Amino acid sequence: MEQIKHSFVIPESLSNMRLDQALHILLPEYSRGKIQEWIKSGFVTVNGKILKQRDKVKEGQELNICANIEIQETAKAQAIALNIVYEDEEILIINKPAGLVVHPGAGQKDNTLLNALLYYLPSLATIPRAGIVHRIDKDTSGLLVIAKTLSAHTKLIEDMQEHKIKREYEAIVYGTLTSGGTLEAPIGRHKIKRTAMAVTDSGKEAVTHYRIIERFNGFTHIKVNLETGRTHQIRVHMAHIYHPIVGDQTYGGRVKIPKDTGEKLRNYLQHFKRQALHAKKISLTHPKTGQIITAEAPLPDDMAMLLHLLRTNAHDVTHNQKSAQRRTFLRE
Repeated sequence: MEQIKHSFVIPESLSNMRLDQALHILLPEYSRGKIQEWIKSGFVTVNGKILKQRDKVKEGQELNICANIEIQETAKAQAIALNIVYEDEEILIINKPAGLVVHPGAGQKDNTLLNALLYYLPSLATIPRAGIVHRIDKDTSGLLVIAKTLSAHTKLIEDMQEHKIKREYEAIVYGTLTSGGTLEAPIGRHKIKRTAMAVTDSGKEAVTHYRIIERFNGFTHIKVNLETGRTHQIRVHMAHIYHPIVGDQTYGGRVKIPKDTGEKLRNYLQHFKRQALHAKKISLTHPKTGQIITAEAPLPDDMAMLLHLLRTNAHDVTHNQKSAQRRTFLRE
């Protein structure tokens, strides 16, 4: 644990303001929830007295805070390569490869992105989750934003909760979609498979927007924008409309490969064992400068190869169909 101590004299501008609101203004690097927690725990005094978070403060009062901050002690630093797309004094944007877990958990205690971050920047041990603001699934590739300071972490978490951080994904799904659309279906824990999610009336609001990039024979390459950020949201929503993401081992189900699929593409699909989903673009307001920061990451090699084989197969199918039509015409 690390102890922090601060002392303030309430200025005129904060007079008659609630204690938690005034303290949040005086200490913007800490979340409102954390400040309220400290007040309830008695770590904050005003003129030597413990007040409630709703109590009003007055000009000239002395405010003292003495509280503890947890340091990341359970996770160890590990030398794991990071693909850094953007970095400054406040934030990092990482292009995570498929196969890398974001946080340690019951199934994996180390060799995660968090372990890699602690090795790259040991000071992240003082920030919740080593500065990780949001997560993407183990077998999803793409961009993640990391806060390097506590104030940046607080601001980015608030922006994420208010849907101010824009995230754009690309995916390859089974089936030929006729048009883009918006999926509004609540997502919650699966009633039987407790490690999976599902569309359920008791779930939380989930909104996904998707647009078509390219169509193939039995497959569609799409762009996806998240309005909310539920666990497995894109994967669950696409499976819900019977267009699961290629390679999805949890939500893909028993998908039939089209009959006119060539041998190379068929073989590649059979060995594509992770969801063809990539967090390609992220746009956010910089927590310190207020400028808009946008980062992009190209499709990884496995998805790029899958698209190449889909285009080649589509060309071959079209060519074979035209040849068959010509032969029929000549016989007639």
